[in-house]
Amino acid sequence: MQILNIGHSMHYEMECLAMLFLSGEKIERIQNESEITGDYLKTTLEKNDAQWVMSAELSVEGNVFSDSETINSQTLPELTECERTMGRVVYRIFSEATGKRPKWGILTGIRPVKLFRTRMAEGMTEEETAELYRTKCLVDDEKIQLALATAREEEKIVATNSPESFSLYISIPFCPSRCHYCSFVSHDIASPSAKKLIAPYVEKLAEEIRATGKLVKQLGLRLETVYFGGGTPTTLTAQQLEFLCSAVSESFDMTTLREYTVEAGRPDTITREKLETLKKAGVTRISINPQTLNDEVLKGIGRKHTAQQVIDCFEMAREIGFDNINMDLIAGLMGDDLPSFERTIEQISQILPENVTVHTLSVKRSADYGRRKEEVLAHDKTVEQMVQLAQRRFMSDGYLPYYLYKQKNTLANLENTGYSKQGKECLYNVLIMEEIQTILAVGAGASTKLCFGNGKVIERVYNYKYPYEYVNNFDEILRRKERLISFYNENAWDSQTKRG
Repeated sequence: MQILNIGHSMHYEMECLAMLFLSGEKIERIQNESEITGDYLKTTLEKNDAQWVMSAELSVEGNVFSDSETINSQTLPELTECERTMGRVVYRIFSEATGKRPKWGILTGIRPVKLFRTRMAEGMTEEETAELYRTKCLVDDEKIQLALATAREEEKIVATNSPESFSLYISIPFCPSRCHYCSFVSHDIASPSAKKLIAPYVEKLAEEIRATGKLVKQLGLRLETVYFGGGTPTTLTAQQLEFLCSAVSESFDMTTLREYTVEAGRPDTITREKLETLKKAGVTRISINPQTLNDEVLKGIGRKHTAQQVIDCFEMAREIGFDNINMDLIAGLMGDDLPSFERTIEQISQILPENVTVHTLSVKRSADYGRRKEEVLAHDKTVEQMVQLAQRRFMSDGYLPYYLYKQKNTLANLENTGYSKQGKECLYNVLIMEEIQTILAVGAGASTKLCFGNGKVIERVYNYKYPYEYVNNFDEILRRKERLISFYNENAWDSQTKRG
């Protein structure tokens, strides 16, 4: 699909909207009509008397669709209003051409709930906020209600944030094997080169943890949550996990800690020794992520464990004393139909984890699924039913949606939603999604997010992407971490009066 934009610079927004309907098709931006060679979208902004006219023309396989809207104004409206107006025009013609009506309307960003919360913080009621997103952004009522319910739960957590608070993210970019839907920077430890990297990586990671702890003490920041992610952190041995957890406890004041999460993730990496090590280290929350409880689907996505192993690991974690366990599911996996997905939901409901995160499959180009796009997209028709089924079942079981985000190239442009029993919400998930708290990230592929003024000022500091780069360029990693000090100093940070 070629896109030509005339009279405006809303290129990225138009491309994102087109992608809602084109399911990963390549987009080519062109500069004039003479370059058109096939299907195209042309959007135009022009002034007529006291009106600004937003118009769009879509040509698909020789069929042409067009629409327009006007804004009555002598001067060019704010960019947000222009984007929404043009967005509605483009949405309508694509809907007419394809028969699709994405339920999030013209919202293409990662954080739709943040938009809702922002409006309500500005003084709009829930009803006014709902009307705005219904009429101006074409969001479906079902998604509006989900966003509002999520915003209510998020607000309880957001309200507890304070200027000196921060979270610590620890990256373990290793897995026992690569899932076919995955595009994360994670090394399959079946590879000899990856196995050789683990020991030096763990040593450097502990060193970065300690260096970060020194900076935090200098600034007087307060640790609230720790999150080991990956990859699969439990790919490490029990001794390596203990070593890293000790580095954390020795480097930071743990008395202010509210939550300590480790993604145990894959059942084929979980042992009693590892779980007992984590429990002894003070970990309060773990994830045991089946994605599905259909053995054939598990095999098809490259998992080397069974559904029963998932249940067994869950029960073992309960025996050891973990009372806050998350389980991840994916709607839209190849080979998983609606009855199969419903059976998974039923089994998860019976074992009663405190958190369930329901992801919609995202088709990543660099993943194996991305190379089999046509096969994967065949599941687009049932994924909406799967997501609805999960929402209704978990909410009827007393779970509440507490965080939500969207990814590009998800089937049916649907969302990922975290559901939780009351009081068992993952604080880290909300804090990173709402961008109101500094997240200090350590390890390969980790991205530190420095936040000040409740998210009014945000800056990112990146680590090297791959473990071998991380180990070989470690001095540069430590140099970049020094940015933490200057960032807070530049924003008039005073550790003695930080609560003021």
